[in-house]
Amino acid sequence: MNKTCRIVNLQEEYSQIYRENLSLLTDGASEKMNSLRAEAFEVFAAKGIPSHKVEEYKYTNLQPYFKGTFDFAFSADAAINGSVKSFNCDVPNLDTYNIFLVNGWYASQDNTSELPKGVIIGSLKEKAAEHPEIFNKYYGEHTNGNSDAMAAMNTAFAQDGAFIYIPKGVVVEKPIQLVNIMTSEQDRMVFQRNLIVVEENAQVKVMLCDHTISPQKFVINNLTEVFVQENSVFDIYNLQNQHNLTTQVSGMYINQKKHSNILTNSLTLHSGVTRNNIRVTMDDEQCESHVYGLYLSDKNQHVDNYSFIDHAHPNCQSFELFKGVMDDSASGAFTGRVLVRPDAQKTNAYQSNNNLLLTENAKINSKPQLEIYADDVKCSHGATVGQLDDEAMFYLRARGINENEGRILLMFAFAYEVIEKIRVEPLKENIRSLVEKRFRGEFDKCDSCVVCGQQGTSVSCL
Repeated sequence: MNKTCRIVNLQEEYSQIYRENLSLLTDGASEKMNSLRAEAFEVFAAKGIPSHKVEEYKYTNLQPYFKGTFDFAFSADAAINGSVKSFNCDVPNLDTYNIFLVNGWYASQDNTSELPKGVIIGSLKEKAAEHPEIFNKYYGEHTNGNSDAMAAMNTAFAQDGAFIYIPKGVVVEKPIQLVNIMTSEQDRMVFQRNLIVVEENAQVKVMLCDHTISPQKFVINNLTEVFVQENSVFDIYNLQNQHNLTTQVSGMYINQKKHSNILTNSLTLHSGVTRNNIRVTMDDEQCESHVYGLYLSDKNQHVDNYSFIDHAHPNCQSFELFKGVMDDSASGAFTGRVLVRPDAQKTNAYQSNNNLLLTENAKINSKPQLEIYADDVKCSHGATVGQLDDEAMFYLRARGINENEGRILLMFAFAYEVIEKIRVEPLKENIRSLVEKRFRGEFDKCDSCVVCGQQGTSVSCL
């Protein structure tokens, strides 16, 4: 079922939408999902859409973007609505298992018959019913009780998304790719929820590819919960390539156990307004976390990265690096909070945020934070905001490189420190090429799947 609503008074009208459509939201959903839905709605109703007055959203007032007339799809049929243009993977030498999601709902998957035995991927809503022993154990456990209003809103409204389960001892050699497609004939609001569980001694890499393929305004609230158990290795790459009328709030909540190793890399290549909430909880000893991000913005685009790395136990390490390049009148923000709790002795935590402003009108707010309550630790944090190095430019010009080419070389050298952290070689090479093209101005809008495929191949997602 589709419903179109005009939203002006945020608190009152979202509450009314929730209550009027509660039977549709809960229809066919698991008992666990619906019980948390009710609790989360109360949190969201009390807090509402964040504005500058909320400390964690100090640099991004979301309220104007959640006002307007939006289409809500409260069923898979309404969300998918027949065939949609999908994407063929066009990255040389990159072979993946693919899941397609349309407007927040599971649509189809391919190549998955070759998955290792015991691996489960598919619709969150369907797999919750088929595997309640897994779903009930993990769903909402990392977000339940969280004070973030957008996470609560997602829990209240989300109905579907992707479910990925990797059993004990299984190594998935090929990455699993979730292609999130936004398409509509009207302005649309989308809620999507993903659950990823990586059991003991398992390994997997996941790619989230976000795309808009119609010109309408989209407001997206998606959230991915990840549980990484002992001795497991997990990588996740969030590739954001959406047009200028897209507002996306993307939550990444990761919980890791003893001797686990995680890497998350948020790559914002094109967007309208993007807020990334990244929360990593080291829920045991000997955890290692790598949290990276690269954001490229121009015109009036805005990107806000908020991270919270919680060192809750001793002998853990975290490495965090975010870099941004802001052009024209673009704006950005980085808030990185690293918490070292009293019992988290022998912690190593390193955090850095570096930014390039290419014009006088570009703006960045950077707020790195360390909260240390243990005394036997090695921690550092820092931030830089500047322009291209004049001395480096002079060096390049002296060797016959023109000014424009010199600027591109310096920008790419700045960004490559994050790109090189990608642990999927074909993806790394493709992102390298796309970032260079972005700096050369060879694409300045999202009109095709420039990240992981090509437009022009129509397939049925039913």
